[in-house]
Amino acid sequence: MSSVDLAAPPREHGHVAVLPIAAIGVAGLLARPWFVAHGAGLPGLTLLYVALVAISALSPIPQLDVVGRAIDDPLARFVHPAVSVAIGAAALLVAHVASGPVAPIAAGGAAIGLNVVAAVSEEAFFRRFLYGALLPFGAPAAVLLTALVFALVHVPLYGGAVFWVDLGAGLLLGWQRWATRSWAAPAATHALANLLAVLR
Repeated sequence: MSSVDLAAPPREHGHVAVLPIAAIGVAGLLARPWFVAHGAGLPGLTLLYVALVAISALSPIPQLDVVGRAIDDPLARFVHPAVSVAIGAAALLVAHVASGPVAPIAAGGAAIGLNVVAAVSEEAFFRRFLYGALLPFGAPAAVLLTALVFALVHVPLYGGAVFWVDLGAGLLLGWQRWATRSWAAPAATHALANLLAVLR
């Protein structure tokens, strides 16, 4: 029986079909208005989000170790996830106060649960899978491109007015991903943002 060197760098996974997985994820997120318009509603969206988190979290990314940290990223800085989430929560609070009153969204157990699942699945896709796939082009490119696609996929569901808000949110979530070297902090912040939108 051979011993395992825990200090050794993690082995890279085999080649991943990044483009097909990215295309499937983006297409699924762009299809959300269709789910709503055709009566699939909660069950259809839940299935979409579960499939998205599964494909995103289980797809091996050669540049990441098993917990999603970048391998040999010379620019990586470590910020404790709790500090990162606190910064994200403060930014959410400022945005919440600055946005003023908005039309209420129906809140209930199902809506709350769906919004949390949506946040986690989107972060698994954008800040775990897509970020990891783009990391060879540098962390700034990974943060910027994931934020841009994140903003674009929300336009069909919420309208063009959300683009700049979601671009800013995507940049914040991307910074958290880079600063903490994990997608857990952006997932927590995104879940808080979605809960705030439902419960406001």
